[in-house]
Amino acid sequence: MVVVGNVIAGGAGKTPTAIALAAHLRAQGYGVGLVSRGYGRSGNACLEVMPESLPQDVGDEPLLLRRATGAPVFVAHSRWEAATALLTRYPQTHIILCDDGLQHYGLYRDLEVCVFDARGCGNGLLLPAGPLRQSWPRRLVARVGQHPQGFLVLHTGQTPAFAGFRARRALADYAVRCDGARLALTSLMLADAKPLLAVAAIAQPEAFFAMLRALGLPLAQTLALPDHYDFSSFSRTFHEGYTLICTEKDAAKLWQRVPDALAVPLILHIEPEFFGAFDACVDGCIAERQAARLSSPHGHQTS
Repeated sequence: MVVVGNVIAGGAGKTPTAIALAAHLRAQGYGVGLVSRGYGRSGNACLEVMPESLPQDVGDEPLLLRRATGAPVFVAHSRWEAATALLTRYPQTHIILCDDGLQHYGLYRDLEVCVFDARGCGNGLLLPAGPLRQSWPRRLVARVGQHPQGFLVLHTGQTPAFAGFRARRALADYAVRCDGARLALTSLMLADAKPLLAVAAIAQPEAFFAMLRALGLPLAQTLALPDHYDFSSFSRTFHEGYTLICTEKDAAKLWQRVPDALAVPLILHIEPEFFGAFDACVDGCIAERQAARLSSPHGHQTS
């Protein structure tokens, strides 16, 4: 079990990191599955996320994980329940990635990846006085598998506040339609193109707008909405006359109301040194499991 999460609230890049790790592991031949609580969905039932699932049922981030990775994804209020269901349905899975869950101590983990952005630890205070979900440095909980050798720090900001590996977030040079077709962003810059209205319902919407502008897109208007906004009250007339552009996370919900909206994928470029350390941890965990299996009197893996 690999848990990807953060100690700072919102917007550090844990979901793009989970997507990148899933692609990395699958390229090496591992069977990968993902689990999540499915924050913001309408119920707590344990469900498998399918490409055609509704974000209201499974959550926007799990649906993005399923569509972006092609790997099995399960959601449940208990991530342990989600992982159990995943392994029952897909017993050939070698590695489970948990999107979020560093503070979920009902789930045993072999490796943790903690993601920070340019904020670092902010003022160092816990919510609501500061941005931290838990104190930093953390107090490790051995009973759930936390240990110094199984903990990697990844910084997605340009100037890391402390030691760790580095990654760079960038937008793709294309947008995606609701039918999966791609459209070059340069076509949105033509003189006869409609004015652009950028919408984001993420933890740090201004970061998305800034990246769009950095690509040269002339944004006529921007609309920042609360994180995980469901778009149920989104005006059907507000966007008339504009080309609506949004994040991949928001797209599944927004497409239900505005089918011609465009989503721009976020791509995470992680330095090779991180993958070297990550692979070493994974290899060590696999070696330990194999040794435990061989040491069992009946040749079965010990608990």
